[in-house]
Amino acid sequence: MNRKELINQIFTKKSFLCVGLDPDINKIPKHLLELEDPIFEFLKQIVDTTAPYSVAYKPNIAFFECLGIKGLITFDKIVRYIKENYPEVFIIADAKRGDIGNTAKMYAKTFFEEYDVDAITVAPYMGEDSVQPFLDYENKWTIVLALTSNKGSHDFQFIEDKNGKQVFQHILSKTQEWGNKENLMFVVGATQGSMFSKIRELAPDNFLLVPGVGAQGGSLQEVCKYGITKECGLLVNSSRGIIFASADKDFATIAGQKAKELQEEMAEELKKVL
Repeated sequence: MNRKELINQIFTKKSFLCVGLDPDINKIPKHLLELEDPIFEFLKQIVDTTAPYSVAYKPNIAFFECLGIKGLITFDKIVRYIKENYPEVFIIADAKRGDIGNTAKMYAKTFFEEYDVDAITVAPYMGEDSVQPFLDYENKWTIVLALTSNKGSHDFQFIEDKNGKQVFQHILSKTQEWGNKENLMFVVGATQGSMFSKIRELAPDNFLLVPGVGAQGGSLQEVCKYGITKECGLLVNSSRGIIFASADKDFATIAGQKAKELQEEMAEELKKVL
């Protein structure tokens, strides 16, 4: 999916919602556990009820890999299901890969060729040769970790050089020498709030993938105040607040309702940039 197609979907659906698919086997409704592939059935129903309100899905590979071969099969199944039934939807593999050389090339091949997702999250700590293999793919997106929403983000990301420039700012500047707004996005946590103004100074046109809205306490309105652009420029992710909103048999219906509530808030924010 290219940038124009993504923007078109956002303004067609009046939504920039990304639903995070983090299927913890210990949290899914108990009645599904008797099925052959409970994770797939859980995610399938979540996708079906949230698709009218979502422009993207972000399956977190860790929740599949921890189940071994069965988990990887399920990951493949849900990616294929989304692509076949909702081809307009943007699929992000939340894999946070960050190795170099041939290893990075194999990771890129895995997710962009074997699974054929639209985007992958990448850790840039090892520099250009850990990121470039992903950028080499046409019409695929590399989403670089820039300023994250976790407590540990302050351990490294805010360290300043002698000129007062922080590590996350170096990441934003340097990575744009390798990619551009057509293939490079950044992860910026919603709990960072007003820091979005600093982000936009260095990356005014890149899309930002924003986790942390909902269960982690981030404010959609604050994110939009500082981060939204005329082309939207945001994919705001909600995971637990949607997929685990109910543990009963109505889980999919409730997930759809939660997605709709966020979509309606997003529609109001998009009106402001039209």
